[in-house]
Amino acid sequence: MFMWIDLSPLRRNRDFRLLFTSQVGSFLGPMMTYVAIPVQVFEITKSSKMVGFVSIVQLIPLVAFGLFGGSIADRLDRKKLLVTAELAMSVCALVLTANAFLASPSFVAIVVASFFLQAFSAFHRPAMDALTQNIVSREDYASMGALGSLRHSGGAIVGPALGGILTGKWGAQSVYLFDAVSFFFAAFCISRMSADLRKIEAKTSESLQHMWEGVIYAWRNPVLLGTYFVDMIAMAFAFPVAVFPALALRLGSTEDAGHMFAAMALGSLIMTTFSGWTKSTVFKGRGVVFAAMAWALGILGLGFAPNLWTALGCLVFAGAFDMLSGLFRGIIWNESIPNDMRGRMAGIEMISYMSGPLIGGARAGWMADLYGIGFSLSFGAVLAFIGTFIVGIAIKGFWNYRSETIPEPRPQPQDFPE
Repeated sequence: MFMWIDLSPLRRNRDFRLLFTSQVGSFLGPMMTYVAIPVQVFEITKSSKMVGFVSIVQLIPLVAFGLFGGSIADRLDRKKLLVTAELAMSVCALVLTANAFLASPSFVAIVVASFFLQAFSAFHRPAMDALTQNIVSREDYASMGALGSLRHSGGAIVGPALGGILTGKWGAQSVYLFDAVSFFFAAFCISRMSADLRKIEAKTSESLQHMWEGVIYAWRNPVLLGTYFVDMIAMAFAFPVAVFPALALRLGSTEDAGHMFAAMALGSLIMTTFSGWTKSTVFKGRGVVFAAMAWALGILGLGFAPNLWTALGCLVFAGAFDMLSGLFRGIIWNESIPNDMRGRMAGIEMISYMSGPLIGGARAGWMADLYGIGFSLSFGAVLAFIGTFIVGIAIKGFWNYRSETIPEPRPQPQDFPE
């Protein structure tokens, strides 16, 4: 069985190559900022709870604009929407840069900038997912997902390491400035795409009805519901990032927080590199469940880690299976969702896979301050392990999903509110 990652979509498809390149830059910068923000907040407040508070703030625009961003992606020119979102996020990064230059950086400014970064991301991600599905052929969906995971894993390894170097040498402002430049670079690459990225089929429904149509479609599809619920449970109970600065300080120094981020990404990269076999996996729903359970076991080990190297090993293990879950979910989404629904479903997907970590960050930080880091991690991991299994087997359509069986429950007129 051929196991190596398939690079052929990059060779054959110019538009996909440009979009992929744009997101290499657009992801590398945010991964550096992803590490810099919790570390900077912890340095300012000395509290894991306040790090978790930033996660709650980021959750608000995600929920508020996720569905709307997906609806917009299905109604407007996706290329223009992506370029606009990239430029708006670069402005937010410049605000963080200016704040970091202050002698006493403002915690409030970090919170506000984080809020708007997440808000613009709610328009960016649905447009990108819908656009990608539209320019890649069906037989390349698995390869496309693996390449996206490779980009994610590579950026998540290089980003924290580069962020640590820049922060140590020139301060957090250099990280945020790099982030701003990366967004400008992404906007330039997307502007060079030649494909007609406008929505294929015009919609006459009103905005709220258009969004509601997507909600009904997702609610009637147990395969999609399974991917959302399993991932949300795994992340809400076992996402450890909010305690990384405090855990790194306990096991070594706060600088080791970057190594923890990179360890999860290293596990993801290893899994992605040998992801060719996922194409032939028949029961991908069960794959999501078992991968989520393995993720929980890795975080459980992290809760009992006696030293930094053990902690990093647990995070490599957890990151690998988190990526496996993501690969299976991505294939399921692209197989089972028609392109005229892809933007709205991407909005719902974004809410599911991003709200889980944000809720998890708040939970982990709060419990760590009250009961200790070890209890926060291990207690959450046990709940995630049990919860993902129960929900996975309870949703029969998801548990028994086979790649050749593509459910497509379309909303009916009576489903829409007056």
